[in-house]
Amino acid sequence: MADKLRRWMYGRYGTDRLTKHMMTLAIILLIVSMFWGRGILYPLSIVVLVYAYFRTFSKNIQKRYAEGMAYERFIGKIKKFPKEMAMRRTHHIYRCPNCRQKIRIPRGKGRIEIICPKCRTGFIKKS
Repeated sequence: MADKLRRWMYGRYGTDRLTKHMMTLAIILLIVSMFWGRGILYPLSIVVLVYAYFRTFSKNIQKRYAEGMAYERFIGKIKKFPKEMAMRRTHHIYRCPNCRQKIRIPRGKGRIEIICPKCRTGFIKKS
């Protein structure tokens, strides 16, 4: 029996962080729908759970991997946002006009020439 299951699972995508978060969300929605009534939350939780299982048993590994990476980029931006907002109190962030590299400059230095560390282009900005 275990051998049959192993052969059936061969080539499947399995679980990743997105699938685990979707299953957690589905369980939370199911619990909330138990106390708040069966309105829209119950069908939504079932849809999320079905899609999570679909991702787990999918054989289209490239597509599931791309979805997972898009989710990781999204989560990365959300995690980075509070740090960037705290940093903006003490620094300005400019983009190089040539290569679009982000450059962090301390506030309160007046008009200064900024030299991009990537492409060595100089430009003048107020800090």
